[in-house]
Amino acid sequence: MRLDGGVSLPPHTPSDRAAGDTVDGVAGDTVAGDTVDRVDGDIVVQLDHVTVRRGGNDLLADLSWSMELDERWVVLGPNGAGKTTMLQLISAQLHPTRGSVHLLGERVGAVDVFDLRPRIGLTSAALANRIPEQERVMDIVVSAAYAVLGRWRETYEAADLQRGRELLDQLGVAALADRKFGTLSEGERKRVQIARALMTDPELLLLDEPAAGLDLGGREDLLARLSELAADPDAPALVLVTHHVEEIPPGFTHALLLRQGKAVASGLLDDVLTEDNLGVTFGTPLRLEWAGQRWFARAATPNPGATPGDAG
Repeated sequence: MRLDGGVSLPPHTPSDRAAGDTVDGVAGDTVAGDTVDRVDGDIVVQLDHVTVRRGGNDLLADLSWSMELDERWVVLGPNGAGKTTMLQLISAQLHPTRGSVHLLGERVGAVDVFDLRPRIGLTSAALANRIPEQERVMDIVVSAAYAVLGRWRETYEAADLQRGRELLDQLGVAALADRKFGTLSEGERKRVQIARALMTDPELLLLDEPAAGLDLGGREDLLARLSELAADPDAPALVLVTHHVEEIPPGFTHALLLRQGKAVASGLLDDVLTEDNLGVTFGTPLRLEWAGQRWFARAATPNPGATPGDAG
């Protein structure tokens, strides 16, 4: 998949800063008398002892995690594990209660988030719900250049429109360019959202349950396209959030398992994705199988009274 530029956006220009000292291996830059930590250039995301507290509850608790440029991560966990909260943090939509968040070399809280957000692509159900039903598919994609939903009076250059067409084509929905968003199937909507997320040539792409709500055919088609994206050396760093190991596309390299806001395990996918780790993460014994470059999980102790006919 070609992910080179084409969008007419102002270049990202970090603020001029005087070099500071290095503390605990992290370089510091001084801004108006304050010290702003900066991380190594290969680190795309770094969470250091992050806690997010709301209403007396810790949605994330002392979470530390990092990812590098060429990594493709899957974040797995049950409902309430903190996956959505984590995505809000690493899409520069939320500040931590405690700890620090670095995104694309910048510390959140010490940089204008409006400089960061165009560098991060995001797809989610919440975002999809904000897209006007009458919005034209091509407009949904190209309007990402202005970080808006719903085209109004913006003007786009020929290169922008051409990139939008290419992205729709690469995701198999080029024929839908003039359709209204409200007329699309769930699978088509998912692919249009991914095209939009890629429009600004992001350095980080976040996919929040991209296969949720899809039928079997739609899921398999989407996972095949995400596998192609993961294999592309020019693709952005990828984070995919899901509840299901069956939705991990081939080519993803790392996994973070979350439960009750804490990390159960984190690291290379083959090391982290074990029956023991999954059992702790989901609170039930599980059997894990590997076939056709895909993972599959099921209960370790099925109901002894069940028969094949009971499934229907």
